[in-house]
Amino acid sequence: MRPNLLLLLALAPLVATSVHAADAPKRGPVPVPLGHDESLRHEVQRAIDRGLAWLLANQNSNGWWTTPDHPAVTALPLIALNGEPSGRFLKNPPPQIRRGYAHLLASAKPDGGIYATNMANYNTSLALLALVSANRPDYDAVARKARAFIVGTQVDFGEKGRLDTPFDGGVGYGNKYSHSDLNNTLIALEALYHSKRLIADSKAADNKDLDWQAAIRFLQHCQNLPGSNPESWASADPANKGGFIYYPGHSMAGGATNSQTGRVALRSYGSASYAGLLSYVYADLKRDDARVTAVLDWLRANYTLEENPGMGAQGLYYYLHLLTKGLTAAQVHELETKDGRRVNWRRDVALRLMNLQQRDGSWENDNARWWEKETALTTSYALIALELVWRGL
Repeated sequence: MRPNLLLLLALAPLVATSVHAADAPKRGPVPVPLGHDESLRHEVQRAIDRGLAWLLANQNSNGWWTTPDHPAVTALPLIALNGEPSGRFLKNPPPQIRRGYAHLLASAKPDGGIYATNMANYNTSLALLALVSANRPDYDAVARKARAFIVGTQVDFGEKGRLDTPFDGGVGYGNKYSHSDLNNTLIALEALYHSKRLIADSKAADNKDLDWQAAIRFLQHCQNLPGSNPESWASADPANKGGFIYYPGHSMAGGATNSQTGRVALRSYGSASYAGLLSYVYADLKRDDARVTAVLDWLRANYTLEENPGMGAQGLYYYLHLLTKGLTAAQVHELETKDGRRVNWRRDVALRLMNLQQRDGSWENDNARWWEKETALTTSYALIALELVWRGL
């Protein structure tokens, strides 16, 4: 496998970040939620404080985390810092945040993209999420150009304006890696969803929006759901039905060949399926839509916090991060598992992540797949998840 392709696969999970700070639920004189646990809330806040302190202490002096070559990897810690429940870093950004944004802004290109040399869409999408999470009007001009850049990367092979291939409507890494995949589509949809305000009142040339219906069609071609997905690999087997794969024709979890018919069925897996759920939410599919209910059914049947279903320890923190975001966005407050248990998933996620936290406040996966031995990355995943959990407790 080519080194560049290995890097792409390693970076693939860097997709889904926290909600826009301005969109975060506000605390006020509201009824105490079902299952409210004030003690757990304080414990989660403590874990968040320790993780954020680690991020602040481990930034490069030039403003980036992990690598200067991918602004996306700096965007995640910035989003985690902006998501701190009290909002103190939004009100009074410390030098680390200012340096981080200086690095992102220095990476902006004349075409609107925010990247170094490659993976242009991927880096721009995460950078845009970081810019809008800061809730600062002085970032809007750069953010608006970045949004237009992402819209322009939507895949349309063959005749323009026609949906000729299963990849049409999705989004890929950008540059020479042009075909779409579920992870890059998710981060693009999330960035566009949370930046809609930038074009709400604009008549400028850069206010064009994504073809959301084409994006939905691409998502269908990543879902194991015969009837919605015409591809031959789409499986009605209960083990896979409703779940998602990485891109049309390819699952990170592999596939199974029927010895009698020769038909190949691709296996659904956890992180992809939460990416699919989130993408449907951002595309405004309703909770009772058959495609949404199908993926929720698969997620209920495969609920676990011990591993990334279908992938084991690979991408565990990415999975926990997307599980939290997906169930929050879909407004699922309790999850009924396949054995009939009703689980308080927020409590489960909080306890799991707190037990995985290192003594220095960080998080790190023992499995190196998808960069999860990069501590700034996994720490950001965990923090974004805990911040969302905190708001729901």
